[in-house]
Amino acid sequence: MGLTKTEIFTDQQNKIALYSKVFGHPARVAILQYLFKINTCVCGDLVNVIQLAQPTISQHLKELRSLGLIKGNVEGTSVCYCINLEEWTQMKETMFQFLNQDNTKKEGCC
Repeated sequence: MGLTKTEIFTDQQNKIALYSKVFGHPARVAILQYLFKINTCVCGDLVNVIQLAQPTISQHLKELRSLGLIKGNVEGTSVCYCINLEEWTQMKETMFQFLNQDNTKKEGCC
């Protein structure tokens, strides 16, 4: 299998691909939906809500956090997570520009 040559693509193209990847798993989508629903930081009860093993939840949180869509704060022995609204807004703008390209289609083409 060949390597992905991300350096030949623009920063925006790479960012869109990363956003798409993070939304490509239903557990990550469920985590984001839950964080928006509770509208506060969550510490530890994601295992009960999402019903996956702790290591699995931790891996999904790591993916979301590495992209910046969520942020975590250490509180005692727990890490509490919430939506990073700044990055979420940036992601929405980037994806809107990409997904809204069909509005520029010219008449008479295919």
